Amino acid sequence: QVQLVESGGGLVQPGGSLRLSCAASGFTFSSYAMSWYRQAPGKEREFVARIISAGGITNYADSMKGRATISRDNAKNSAYLQMNSLKPEDTAVYYCKAEGVHCTGPKCSATQYWGQGTQVTVSS
Repeated sequence: QVQLVESGGGLVQPGGSLRLSCAASGFTFSSYAMSWYRQAPGKEREFVARIISAGGITNYADSMKGRATISRDNAKNSAYLQMNSLKPEDTAVYYCKAEGVHCTGPKCSATQYWGQGTQVTVSS
């Protein structure tokens, strides 16, 4: 059974930091790119950051460049999002997503899995 479980969210003051974690199970984590997205109340879900399956290549939303670092530990089947200098507008539910290719015999298809999200609230 595929599972992505986010943790590490909470209430933080403006200017503070949080480290989100995403624990994966039920699929070959090391073969999947991992991303973080977020969704604020009344808004569409938006991209935050992405890291390729082997690590080392990342990209970020403009709003998070210089304030966020995405990483992964394939030995622990986990991905992380370190966020610094948090702002009230960073308040959202943060989701991790796994993207890869799943093959059943000779048939392969693009696959993605989502976690349930973790709430991040930035407020004084």
